[in-house]
Amino acid sequence: MAKTLTAAAVDKLKAGAVRREIPDAGCPGLHLIVQASGKKSWAIRYRRPGGEPAKLTLGTCDVTAAESTEPVLGGHLTLAGARRLAADMRHKIASGQDPAKDWMEEKQKRRAASDTGGSTFGPAAIDFIREHKVRKTGERPRRWHEIARTLGADFPADGGKGEPAYVKGGLAERWKDKPVGEVTGHDVHSVIMESRRDGIPGMAVKNPEPSEPRARRMADALGAMFKWLMRHRRAEMSANPCRDIVRPDAGRTRDRVLNARLDVRRADELRWFWHACGELTEPFGDLLKLLLLTGHRRDELSELVDDELSDDAAVIRLPGERTKNHRQHDVAISPLAVATLRRLRERKPEGCRYLFSTNGRAPVSGFSKMKKKLDTAMLRRAREERGPDAAIPHWEIHDLRRTFSTGLNGIGVPPHVVEAAINHVSGTKGSVAGIYNYALYEAERKEALARWETHVLAAVSENVLPMKRQA
Repeated sequence: MAKTLTAAAVDKLKAGAVRREIPDAGCPGLHLIVQASGKKSWAIRYRRPGGEPAKLTLGTCDVTAAESTEPVLGGHLTLAGARRLAADMRHKIASGQDPAKDWMEEKQKRRAASDTGGSTFGPAAIDFIREHKVRKTGERPRRWHEIARTLGADFPADGGKGEPAYVKGGLAERWKDKPVGEVTGHDVHSVIMESRRDGIPGMAVKNPEPSEPRARRMADALGAMFKWLMRHRRAEMSANPCRDIVRPDAGRTRDRVLNARLDVRRADELRWFWHACGELTEPFGDLLKLLLLTGHRRDELSELVDDELSDDAAVIRLPGERTKNHRQHDVAISPLAVATLRRLRERKPEGCRYLFSTNGRAPVSGFSKMKKKLDTAMLRRAREERGPDAAIPHWEIHDLRRTFSTGLNGIGVPPHVVEAAINHVSGTKGSVAGIYNYALYEAERKEALARWETHVLAAVSENVLPMKRQA
């Protein structure tokens, strides 16, 4: 026979060998559940409108809970609170409702709302940057920080260990409350076209003209993010909104190189470039000369840290996460490059990790302004030699890498050594050959860089008189 429970009796009840369910005669349908572990909870048993038996757990049993607190379904309940909540449930049952079914539906709604909140664009973009890895290496993409800013997430310069923020005016801030499942192909197309026309949201515009590279950068970042979200089921998405978006045209492949002819007297662009570097503020002059001598990509060298340089500064060791193909790249550099890096290491401010830095805290920046000064200095030298009508076709910093590669081929370095020198896996090392050919050609590469340095120094030497062009 059921007994009326008291608060003292509830408190004194001990766990047994099996689960016990004790009815409360003071409130029809209310039961105290005592688990074998000693945990206690409240539940109400009733019949659904169709006559089926049902049970709804009201909450945990807590004799110390404040009596003045309004009892909440799923909360901590005293005996009095459980009785008040059970009476409310019985009233709903009498009116034809099913409290257990209603509670489950409410939980599902709250879970869906929580999932949507956690999968809005802003938090999803940050999650993507934090957790996205390159499958081959398990590392973040080489330019992950740039990808983050393109999406509107600003991570600290400490490798992303600190708390990120939204870029002011960036895409993550604009769409921070927009569920990713509601982003449409039209939304994606619009922001890609905006990036092409006006610049990536939240980022300074260096080129006011429409830019295909900006559009591709946004398209690639959004494409990678939504592909990752779909793969890991991080959001309720019925389709990838980037699926039918056409990636902006990459344009034609560049083939521009600085004039580095074998007849060093005719290597005028190389000579103008080298001497113009001497007019730039440090460390830009040294950086540009080393880009020409080593064939590195701009960011690979400008973000060089002390730990990536051997003790004697004779070898640059780039880890896979800092190279485009995610392969470690060790370069035994030429004598002038060694001397330059040793000097930069000695002059590096205490506590600064970067060999090329203007503020002692971050890698060197401001390449656009520097390039304009360099172009001006080169053109002045060209006109001093060739007259006021002399002109230099447009070239970009990355063309130094192409000049390096073309120059090595020009002085007779075998193609497979050239590819190893610039860390390419294509051509002679592509396909099956690239899988089985692990030769690093260290001695050959070292000799090639030394030969290239000799050629460059001969071309830029003030002892070599340039040839006058025929009228």
